[in-house]
Parts: sequence; structure tokens; C-alpha cells
Amino acid sequence: MTTERVAVAPTRKRAYGHTALSLAVLVAAVCLARRHWPVLESGALRLAVADQGWLLFGAAATGATWLCAALAQQGAVPRRLPPGRLVAAQFAASAANHVLPAGLGAGLVNLRFLMRCGLPAGRAVTAVAVRSTAGGIVRVVLIAVLATACPGVLRIPDGWAAGVAVLGAAGCALVLLGGRRWPRCRQALASVAADIRAVHARPHRAAALWGGSLAFALLHALVLIAVAQAVALPLAPGLVALLYLGASSAAALLPTPGGLGSLDAALGLALAAAGAPAAAAASAVLGYRLLTVWIPLVPGLLVLGILVRREAL
Repeated sequence: MTTERVAVAPTRKRAYGHTALSLAVLVAAVCLARRHWPVLESGALRLAVADQGWLLFGAAATGATWLCAALAQQGAVPRRLPPGRLVAAQFAASAANHVLPAGLGAGLVNLRFLMRCGLPAGRAVTAVAVRSTAGGIVRVVLIAVLATACPGVLRIPDGWAAGVAVLGAAGCALVLLGGRRWPRCRQALASVAADIRAVHARPHRAAALWGGSLAFALLHALVLIAVAQAVALPLAPGLVALLYLGASSAAALLPTPGGLGSLDAALGLALAAAGAPAAAAASAVLGYRLLTVWIPLVPGLLVLGILVRREAL
């Protein structure tokens, strides 16, 4: 009993810390929105008269993201998963991701779904981690490719590159030392490595993992591009995609539900800094969030409730 209480206490402290930080970011976002309310109001009016064809195209791209998320999650698991429930779980996970901080919602929904499909808890955790890692790697590669095609857009301050390299080296050293000193770390790393080898031993699973992760990131960028075209944002599509990937990666560092507040501010500032008018940038961000968050939120939560009621989660 004592050991369980000691283990639960740090978890509660971390949860309280994440919640406090999320609330602080949300309060800051509300204050920022209140300060720039005329720009937001102008952006909303511009979105109301936007090109409906491009908005419908963006809505279709949003729907395809859940199929790609299901494909990527299937690729992270050697065994076959029920396709219908897998897609429904991804739709529910996207809604849960906008309720809990730091992307915990999607991870918990997928974890529970995989365990209901018969995977042991350890394997389910590894499968979710493998998919998340593949998604992160894909984003880094896309940013590097687009940054090369659009030089000078993503400006890194002097000295930051060396600092990032030092932090990365320190993190790798900690992982290696931890794996040598703590048996549980060694077991966890060995389990992850074994599952990665098992997935890549089957080419169709590896193709699903990496192809789904790549398509997922590109489709989200395509949603923003479609909204930008609908509101006549004077930026090239490739530049909009690069700005989205950079802003969403930066916003992921703050544990707000679904990047609420952090992504909106980062994306709006990135578009404005690239030369878009403030009202057009606000309109593009509002349209993107409307298609990817607010319209699917209630249906996604309903699907989540149905899956829980049917014991699929």
C-alpha cells in the first residue's frame, strides 16, 4: 500500500503541473485574443464570405486524416486490427485529444483500444510510442525538405543550433546510461526495439506506418492550405505547409488540449510574419481550427461514448 501511494503521488503532481500550465497558456491566449479582438472579428467576417469550394475541400482532407491515423496505427502493430473500429477509434481519439492536455487523450484512447483488441499492456504502449515516434520523424523530415525549398523562412537564432545539439546529446546519454543502470529501462528499450524490428520485418506494415504518418501530416497542412486559398491568403502553398509544420511542432511543446491557444497563436504569428495581412492570417487560423477541432468535436465525443458503451475501449 505504501509503495502504491509513493508511486501515485508523483503522477498526481505531474498531472497538477500539466493542468496548471495548460490553464496559464489558455489564460494568456484569451488575453491575447481580447487585445487583438478587432483583427479576430475581421478575420471571422472574412471567413464567412470565403470560397465554399475550398472549404469543402479542406473538410474532405480533414476526414481523410482519420483514415491515415488508422493506417499509421495499424502499421505499428504486427497483428491485424478490426478496420472499422480502428477508424472509429481514431475519430474518437481526435476528440479526446482536444479535451485532455499534451495529447494524452489520443494516446489513452489508442492504448485502451489496442488492449481491447488483445494486445498486452506493454505491447500496446510500445505500439502507441512507435506510431508517435514515426510521426515526429516524418514532421522533422518534412520541415527540413520544405525549409530547403523555402530558404530563409524558418530563422533559428544564433547559438540555438549548438544548444539543441548539446541537449540532444545529453538526452541520448541519459537514455543510454539509464538503460545500463536500471533493469526496467533496459527491458523497456529492448521491448521497443523488438516491436520496431517486428513491424519492419513486414514491409506492408512498415509502409502503412510511415505512409500513414506522412499522409497524416501532409493532410493537416493541406487543410490549412485549402482554408488559405478560400480566404485568399497571399502566400504560396508550400510556404503555408512549412509554416504549419513549424508552428504545430513548436505548439506541441506546451501541454494545452489539442494545442488550444498555443497553436492558434503560433500559427497566426507565423503567417503574419511571413507577410500575410493580420485579418487574413486570423481568418485562416479560425477556418483551420473550425474544420479540424470545433465541427468534429461533438460527433467525436459521441463516437467515443459509443465505443466505451460497447466495450471497444
